[in-house]
Amino acid sequence: MTILQADALTHSFDYPLFHNVSFTLNEGESMAIIGVSGSGKSTLLHILSTLLNPNEGSVTLLGKELQSLKNRDLVDLRKNDLGLIFQSHYLFKGFSAYENLEVAAMLSHNEVDETLLQSLGIEQVIMQKVTELSGGQQQRVSIARVLTKKPRLIFADEPTGNLDHDTAMEVMDLFDAYVKTDKAGMVLVTHDEDLAMRCDKVYRLHEQQLEQVK
Repeated sequence: MTILQADALTHSFDYPLFHNVSFTLNEGESMAIIGVSGSGKSTLLHILSTLLNPNEGSVTLLGKELQSLKNRDLVDLRKNDLGLIFQSHYLFKGFSAYENLEVAAMLSHNEVDETLLQSLGIEQVIMQKVTELSGGQQQRVSIARVLTKKPRLIFADEPTGNLDHDTAMEVMDLFDAYVKTDKAGMVLVTHDEDLAMRCDKVYRLHEQQLEQVK
């Protein structure tokens, strides 16, 4: 089943970023987008994840064409089916790490998975305030919060940027297992080509075109 389809996406700000970008992603698949800084990777991710409208073209998520959805339907889609992970953590600073996960669990009618905390190596610090955690620990809490939602699609922009190489690879193991087991999908934006090659498909944004390299 196709869970993400991009058709002829074109976008520019002060200068053209990309033109006529098209691809599909099926359930159980992950894809990575690589390219130099300023090539438009994050902008493309924002368009795919409903945060930005393209100048031209269309995006279909889970069978729903985004441009045809009402604002309320977009909000429901983001809340129920999408998981967004950014290098900036966007955690609730006045809460403990566990309370951040509880909010995600409550909104999605799920429970906090203790095994997930162990897999991310945060079970010993989960009761601490977010502001007491290191950048790497906050990033792992952010990843746990998204996976607690059980999203159908994960959009991740440099999600391992604050992690060392070994931990980054462990996080990719976790993403891969989740995508395959839950028949979800993931779009990863990264500068790390080793990390990107862990995905089922790899695309490079180059000279305004999206080229498949794997």
